[in-house]
Amino acid sequence: METKKTPKADLENKRRIFLQIGIVLALVGALVAFEWKQYERPDYDLGTLDLDFIEEEDIPITRPEQPPPPPPPEPSQELIIVDDDVDIEEEFTIDVEATATTEIQEFTPVVVEEEEVEEDVIFTVVEDQPQFPGGEEARRRYLEENLRYPTMAREAGIQGTVFLTFVVEPDGSISDVRVLRGIGGGCDEAAVRAVKNMPRWEPGRQRGQPVRVQFNMPVRFILN
Repeated sequence: METKKTPKADLENKRRIFLQIGIVLALVGALVAFEWKQYERPDYDLGTLDLDFIEEEDIPITRPEQPPPPPPPEPSQELIIVDDDVDIEEEFTIDVEATATTEIQEFTPVVVEEEEVEEDVIFTVVEDQPQFPGGEEARRRYLEENLRYPTMAREAGIQGTVFLTFVVEPDGSISDVRVLRGIGGGCDEAAVRAVKNMPRWEPGRQRGQPVRVQFNMPVRFILN
């Protein structure tokens, strides 16, 4: 079976062109090789570096000369002689022996004045703490009867504990009522109002004297 080629794939008719191109390239390469010039590189003298080694000299360590200590002072040649018959006046006498006729001075005890407690000082811890008249049960009953749950807090479902601080004066009155931590909804104001309307407390005492005492009290608001 004969192989069939297209006229474009047949290279027999282009053999002469390829031969001419090869001959031209060979001639060009030979011409370039003959015309190539090579230049000699000159040797440059950069000179030489001479190093002079200097020997290190040992420098002796010198210390400043300290002056000699001064000579001790010469002892004094003069002697001062003191008479032994000098009367010495005694400022006080001590009688260690007592007889029946010895007068005994009355003993006066030393009175130590107690420091007065300043009324302006506010105590946090005292010997006798202030109390609500009637005790803790009476104070709890007073809050239940006089504390009104705010309508806004009840409708919003607000409940919790309001922490108050106030000062119990020496006469038992209440002053400087403040909120340490509140819950809002009008509960803080209601708790402050109830504490301010409290009856006089039994004041705190320090060394038997009524003093100003800082008192902290929680007030709880609970929805039933």
